[in-house]
Amino acid sequence: WPYCRKRCSYCNFNKYVVPAVDEAAVRACLVREARTLLRLSQVQSVTSVFFGGGTPSLASPHTIAAVLEAIAGAAHLPTGAEVTLEANPSSAGTPRLAGFRAAGVNRLSIGVQSLDDAELRLLGREHTAVEARQAVEAARGLFPGRTSLDLIFGLPGQSRDAWARGLEAALGLCDDHISLYQLTLEQGTALATQVWAGALPTPPQDLLADMYQTARAMLVAAGFRHYEVSNFARKGALSTHNLSYWRAEQYIGVGPGAHGRFVLRGEGGRSREARVQTLEPDAWMREVQSQGHGTRRRVVLSPLELLEEVLALGLRTDEGITHERWEHFSPHLSLDAVFGVPGQARSLQQQGWLLLDGGGLRCTREGLALLDSLLPDLLCQLQ
Repeated sequence: WPYCRKRCSYCNFNKYVVPAVDEAAVRACLVREARTLLRLSQVQSVTSVFFGGGTPSLASPHTIAAVLEAIAGAAHLPTGAEVTLEANPSSAGTPRLAGFRAAGVNRLSIGVQSLDDAELRLLGREHTAVEARQAVEAARGLFPGRTSLDLIFGLPGQSRDAWARGLEAALGLCDDHISLYQLTLEQGTALATQVWAGALPTPPQDLLADMYQTARAMLVAAGFRHYEVSNFARKGALSTHNLSYWRAEQYIGVGPGAHGRFVLRGEGGRSREARVQTLEPDAWMREVQSQGHGTRRRVVLSPLELLEEVLALGLRTDEGITHERWEHFSPHLSLDAVFGVPGQARSLQQQGWLLLDGGGLRCTREGLALLDSLLPDLLCQLQ
């Protein structure tokens, strides 16, 4: 769902602020594209559905229900399959959330980002801290144990203590899943322009690292498992859908700018394709109406490219890459054969950043925080 009511100061996602949305037309195209791509993939069963954006909570529950009905009509959608909807606090009142639950949503991801009004203004969010609290409380009432919070750290001028206080407040409010994202200054965004012009300070790297480690310690102490670089869960409330990305499973992307990774068995395909749908909503709708889907770019992944994705995504998680999963993608070359020999991987193991044992290949707790700087060496060794 690519539409938003306003553009946040830090966001460079594929989103559009328009005076009015022809929701019936968008709904019809989402339904048609979902059916087309499921037919092309010949997928038998769908394990999870994730409505992202934009701001999917601006869509009507009727649209969400129609998409889920289309999926269930084209493939098996088990009764207990995880169905997540991203929501903004400003469009997450109790009646609306109840409508989404009735439509088939059973997990909510709320873009709180901060519980401080000054920080929310800096981020260009349209909600206040009070509205964020109300939205989370309403969500927890309807989706107990299945409400996730998004928070951003590393804002210009933010101190470690201010971040810790904000996280403490979030811990008093949250359910069993939290996602923490370090602010990335993206070219073309209002916030990046201000920082690069010197109007706002650039957060120092050491401070960002300190904030991350502080958050990790606080969340682990509160009973959360740090199961992925940015994600924390307790009581087993891990995101099934996001785990499927990190485990390099197949997924179908539906809607403007959506990404997918799947084998086109309906066309006799044997190799996985990386697919990207047309970005601009009106152009995407025209393509869906004329050919059934709006895929703008499709690239067949080579065996090496697929293994690079398995490596880069799998190492984001605390479970890492199991021997069994690696063997599924690389039947003739084991993890030990690639990374157990003298080279960069062994050096990273000796430095305490990486582990290769009977469980597979994974980062240590310290290595997880440095993953982006470890990957180039590992990808080089894989090649």
